[in-house]
Amino acid sequence: MGAYKYIQELWRKKQSDVMRFLLRVRCWQYRQLSALHRAPRPTRPDKARRLGYKAKQGYVIYRIRVRRGGRKRPVPKGATYGKPVHHGVNQLKFARSLQSVAEERAGRHCGALRVLNSYWVGEDSTYKFFEVILIDPFHKAIRRNPDTQWITKPVHKHREMRGLTSAG
Repeated sequence: MGAYKYIQELWRKKQSDVMRFLLRVRCWQYRQLSALHRAPRPTRPDKARRLGYKAKQGYVIYRIRVRRGGRKRPVPKGATYGKPVHHGVNQLKFARSLQSVAEERAGRHCGALRVLNSYWVGEDSTYKFFEVILIDPFHKAIRRNPDTQWITKPVHKHREMRGLTSAG
């Protein structure tokens, strides 16, 4: 077993004493930072590599904080119109996952970059934290590599907005 396999096994046992402590400390650290910030390196290198990350120029990691919970319908003073079946305001759930919301926010913030994928890094009672892998489509290291050339094509602009990443 290689190093990444051992890291993967550690992340599978999130209830172990070591991981519980690490996740709690990291969560506190992430809360002090802004809701969207660039991470110097992936928190989970094994997961990032499985999702397509490479430690080379042109790859960027952003950490996103998303507020947990359902979605309240934005209506003025709770006044909904139409049939009673559509009068719900409070107990509605958003159709998309919080992970896809995190990807969308990263894509909006970094308009020139392409969203490749994302993964979970932590959560508390209020927030979920995701790391999003972004690629610079104009970097020569990406454009010249036959394995990554596909993402430089214009059809892959804002994949995250159209549900083309694994988060949906």
